[in-house]
Amino acid sequence: MRTPFTRLAGAVALLAGAGLAAGCAPSSPAAVTSLSGIGPITFATGKLDTSSWLPGLIQEWNTAHPRQHVTVIPLPNDTNDQLAQLVANLQTKSSLYDVMNLDVIWTAEFAANGWIVPLNPQALPLADMLAPAVATARYGGHLYAAPFTSNAELLYYRKDILARRAPPRTWRQLASLARTLAPRHGMAGYAGQLGAYEGLTVNFAEAVQSAGGSILSPDGTRVTLNSPQARAGLAFLAGGLRQGWIPKAALNWDEAASQAAFEAGKLLFLNNWPYVYGQASVAGPGNRVAGKFGVTALPGPDGPGSSSLGGANLAISAYSRHQSTALAFIKFLTSAASERRILIDASLPPVWTELYTDPSLVRRFPYLPVLEKAILSAQPRPKVPDYNQLSLVISSTIHQALESGRPAGATIAALSGELNSVIRNG
Repeated sequence: MRTPFTRLAGAVALLAGAGLAAGCAPSSPAAVTSLSGIGPITFATGKLDTSSWLPGLIQEWNTAHPRQHVTVIPLPNDTNDQLAQLVANLQTKSSLYDVMNLDVIWTAEFAANGWIVPLNPQALPLADMLAPAVATARYGGHLYAAPFTSNAELLYYRKDILARRAPPRTWRQLASLARTLAPRHGMAGYAGQLGAYEGLTVNFAEAVQSAGGSILSPDGTRVTLNSPQARAGLAFLAGGLRQGWIPKAALNWDEAASQAAFEAGKLLFLNNWPYVYGQASVAGPGNRVAGKFGVTALPGPDGPGSSSLGGANLAISAYSRHQSTALAFIKFLTSAASERRILIDASLPPVWTELYTDPSLVRRFPYLPVLEKAILSAQPRPKVPDYNQLSLVISSTIHQALESGRPAGATIAALSGELNSVIRNG
């Protein structure tokens, strides 16, 4: 039997540089017409969530490719620090990084600046992958990365406490249970990530789009936030804090802090990513919810809501000297066999559609069908080169509003003006 990595040999052509969409062509270097270079490469990736799956896959690749060894370059845990380190390196046109594990929201910035090379879509099995994940790897109409993992937030709930009640499908149902049922069991009702950082941008965007609104136009050139739907989304979060079924402490919570509160039995409902399922299912000191929780789609005003789309893409540095090996390694990591292994070892959601209906995987991860629907209905965060600045403006403005109780209408109007400035100056 041929193993996955033996089917990856050979150079793979890239898209020709001519014909890139106007205004989206890389500034430097020019897009290459073909891959070149076979030899040792590096893989730059965040240190979190890699210890359980990466060493084994690296060993498998290196054993099969003794002259094309991969060396892992660990990036900082914090995503902002990861981005800063990657950007600082690429701005010097350094060849230190060959393959980079990028948050899906970075693809546009890296492509627009010419830091990553465009890929031939025919080199990857994109038709077998989740369409929203594939879309995150495109910029200016061209493919700049390989979809690696996808993600959508889910609603975790205490099924032992809900008992015969169905999990909430609407904001009204969620608020009612969080306000009335949770206090009977000495816990708060609901929380996500409301600290002043990217997590709040994600939670706010989910509330806005679940109500039918948006932050920017699909092409990222126009602010569309000032709408009744956006005001309704902000009012949902602000109302929960004002009425007490969202604890004030959540204004300082990130993913880890909110997960810890849920595992400690302090929350009836939690908005968080799928990796929490695997971690919260392991019994241990401080975990009071193992075997006692379920997951469902995020609620919206009148039915299931919409998550922000998460995940990671793998891209090749424009300054890599061994781009042929880099793409072969990317194809190995994004193969169905590797992604199955990563799901089993680390609960990271795959991009291969077939894995979401695999009976053995569904038995092991019962949330997979729910997650697939959540990903397919998720919305990407604004695809703009200066996303980090956009997110900073959103999270700081919304956090101040939630902390001070500023009316939703005034907050949305002011934030729209600030975002217009970011777009104009971006």
